[in-house]
Parts: sequence; structure tokens; C-alpha cells
Amino acid sequence: MATTVNSSTPNPPGTTGDSSTTGSTEETVLDSKTVRRVTLAGCIGVFVELYDNGIYGFLAGTLALVFFPDQSAQAAMLLTFLTFGIPFFVRPLGGIVCGYLGDRIGRQRMLVFVIMLISAATAAIGLLPGYASIGIAAPILLVLLRFAQGFSVGGEAAGAMTFLAEYAPEGRRGRLTSYAQIASFTALLVGTLTATTLNATLSEDAMVSWGWRIPFLLAIPMGVIGFYLRKRIKDTPRFEQMKAEKKLSSNPMREAFSTKEHRKAVLLAMLIPLLNGSGYYVLFSYMPTYLNKELHFSVVQGLIVTACSLVAINIAIPYAGRLSDKLGRKKVIAGSAMAMAVLGYPCYLLLTQGSLALAILGGILMAVVFAGHTGVIHILLVELFPTRIRYSAYGFGYNISAAVFGGSAPFLMTWLIGLTGNTHIPAFYVVATALGTFFAVLRIRETAHTPLRDE
Repeated sequence: MATTVNSSTPNPPGTTGDSSTTGSTEETVLDSKTVRRVTLAGCIGVFVELYDNGIYGFLAGTLALVFFPDQSAQAAMLLTFLTFGIPFFVRPLGGIVCGYLGDRIGRQRMLVFVIMLISAATAAIGLLPGYASIGIAAPILLVLLRFAQGFSVGGEAAGAMTFLAEYAPEGRRGRLTSYAQIASFTALLVGTLTATTLNATLSEDAMVSWGWRIPFLLAIPMGVIGFYLRKRIKDTPRFEQMKAEKKLSSNPMREAFSTKEHRKAVLLAMLIPLLNGSGYYVLFSYMPTYLNKELHFSVVQGLIVTACSLVAINIAIPYAGRLSDKLGRKKVIAGSAMAMAVLGYPCYLLLTQGSLALAILGGILMAVVFAGHTGVIHILLVELFPTRIRYSAYGFGYNISAAVFGGSAPFLMTWLIGLTGNTHIPAFYVVATALGTFFAVLRIRETAHTPLRDE
């Protein structure tokens, strides 16, 4: 069965108003096998990237003992989450460099590069000596490798989502790109289950001695598989067509700020993902540590709550993607943000009751609500920009948001809870970012039912 990808570029509404576009009206016909192979290659890369990046959060308690053993428990956790958060500020650089090259030489080449980089950096973390062996050099090397991870992830999200969206047939972009988000949360689920199994079967001494290394070393076979799949695919028909017609941007980053429309779109790419930062990194990466350190659940119980939430969100994400294809991105994301603003605090109250069953219920409710945002946010950002600058502009805006509101969140939550003694701080953060996303998404025009722009 063949799938038609329409590469025509009529005058869609855009983000701030109608913009004239010029492009080919040719159509590229893709068979279903090609679409499946492309989707798999995009998703496997996202899986590897997010597994490699997320496993750090699930092992934060153990990593604090390995790399900061001379500090108090509170200080060690703060330093561990500082090490988690600082590399997020390298993500915009990764987005700029990979985006520039992705818009100039191709999406596929950069996707191969970033999966090689993060796999090597993650495996190297698994081989690092601890503080007891090499002293201060251990956390310094950890930070450097986290920088490499941050750079890679900065080039991954925008690249993978751009790649999938440019291959997707009209009317199915939301559904197709949502599969990459399933891969993302499946990666977190695998990380959670791995950490749960290790914590349940190994003693604390064994975990500190060698057990923590296992999840990081799994990056090696995962990276090999991802590299193989991505190396075998071709670049998107849209990019290849613009390259053949010599319509590629000579400086996509400069062009991203050259017009009022593009500047507004970049700003919206920073503001609309506010909920993504708190949702992804507070609800999932930080959640096991929060439940264990602040609410006194066992390590395994905290990971079980997170695992149940991840199962729920993986079930809900494809429905959100399909719904956005029918109703529009704006309605689905705005509805999700408002629902999170209303339900975020009550759900966190369920977590604080000391009951594992209630904590699971609260986590699942937040996960299902959050699916309406995370399942749609990336295709919305893809559709804000034309092909000429899509990778660069999307990567820059999104990674700025992830750095400021996502990567810093675990450190900020730990610090504020320690400062105030108020364990409801994460709930307030989620509600505030949900409201920010809600008001930001009101500023766009619907893009679900118009073709992607090339120029």
C-alpha cells in the first residue's frame, strides 16, 4: 500500500498571519513499508536518547553516594541534581549546532551523529570510577559526560520529530509523531523497571559498588541498534526536494530571527512547552526520588508508582495524537494544560497520604492528563516553522525551555523543599507551568489541517 506525502506549500495561516510560500507541488509516494521503517528509526533513536538521559534521575539516590559521599544527604542530592540540571543548558547549543547542520546537510546525518554521541557518553558514565577511587575527578568527569549527553539530546528531539513529521502523510502527522513520544516514555519505563529490579535484588552496598553501572552500560547495545537503523534510512523527501531545487537556507539560525513571524514562533516554542518541562522531569524523572526522600516511600515503592504512571501515559499518548489530527493541536494542548492546572494539586495530595494505592492513582491521573500535552507538543512545534529553518528554530526554542524549566526542576524542587519544608512544592510548580502553557498556546493559529510549509 502506498502513502502519499504532499509537499505542496499553499498559503497556510502560520503562527501570526498568512505568509506567502513558494514550493513544489510535486507529490512523493511512499509505500507503507518505508513509512514503518522511517517511524521505527525515528522512535528507536528517541528511545535510546531518553533512556540514556533518564536513567540518571532514577538512580539519583545511588549516584549521590557514589560521587558525593562526603556530603550530607541533602547536599549530596542537591549536587546530584545540579549535575543532572547543568548539562541541560548545553542543550540549546546542541539544538543550534545540530539544527544548523540538519537544515544545511540533512536530518538523517545528524540523527546518526547524536545517537552515537549519547551512547558513547552514557557507556562512559557506566565505566567511571567513583569518588572513593579518584576523588574530585570523578564528579568532574561525570559533569563532562553529562555535557556530552545534553548536547546530543539537544539535537535529538527537534531532529527526530522534524524527520517523522516531514515523512508523515497529511492528516496523520499527530498520530505518527506521537509514536516517538511513546518511545520516549517507554525508555523511561525500561529505565524505571531496570532501577526497580536492581534496587529490589541488590543490597545498597552492591548498588553503590557496581550495580548502578549496569543501566548505563546497556547504552552500548541500544546505541548499536539505533545506529544501524538510522544509517539505513534516507533523508526526508521534503529536505531532498529543497536541496535539489537549491532552496536550502544559507544560515537557518539567522533566518529564524529575520522576521516578526519567525521571532514570535521561536518565543512560542519556548513558552508552550512549559508544562513539558515540569511534567516530564517532575512527574517522572524526579518522582522516584521525591517519593523516597520527601514522602518516605521505599525506593522500590517510588519506582512502582512511576512505572504505573508510565504505563498509563503510553496508553494515552496515541489517542492524544489522533485526537489532535481531528480536533487540532491547540484544543488538545489547551485542554490538557487547563486540566493539569485544576487536577495537579489534588493529585499531589493523593501522593502525600502515605498509601501506595493512592499514590499510584494520583500518578496515573496526572500521566493521563499530561498525555494530551506531551503527545501533541512536538508536532505543534514542527508546524510552527517552514522546512528551511525547522530543525534550527524548533531545536533552539524547545531546548531553551527544556533547560530553564525542565532540567533545573529536580534541583529546584529539592532546594525549595529543603528551604521551606513544604512537600507540595512540586504541585505548585506543575500548576504554574500548566497555566503558562495554556495562555501561550492561545496565541497560535491552528496548523493541524494545513500542509507543512517549506518556505
